[in-house]
Amino acid sequence: MEGRVISLCILLLLFYLAFKAKVRRYRNTGNVEGVPSPASRALAELVAVAGGIYLSLIMLVSFLKLSLPETVSLGGWNVDPLALLALSAALLQPLLLSRRPGR
Repeated sequence: MEGRVISLCILLLLFYLAFKAKVRRYRNTGNVEGVPSPASRALAELVAVAGGIYLSLIMLVSFLKLSLPETVSLGGWNVDPLALLALSAALLQPLLLSRRPGR
């Protein structure tokens, strides 16, 4: 049970940091439309990026005919390993981009 709570806290912390980095980037660019808020755009982009990475990983695994487990156990939760990898990459991407020099 304790591992599940720690895993959820880490996931929520990563989500919060990625979300905040994207909102900051949208505010700094000044490219804000009248209807969508920077927060809604950031959330939509995070979901879109994770979905794109997930589909790409599925196609790669299928093309290479790799054998992967159906689920992996993470803190007491059983999750799809490709979905976990896609979500992790999508959450880390804005954090890594915000640390680049010259940005």
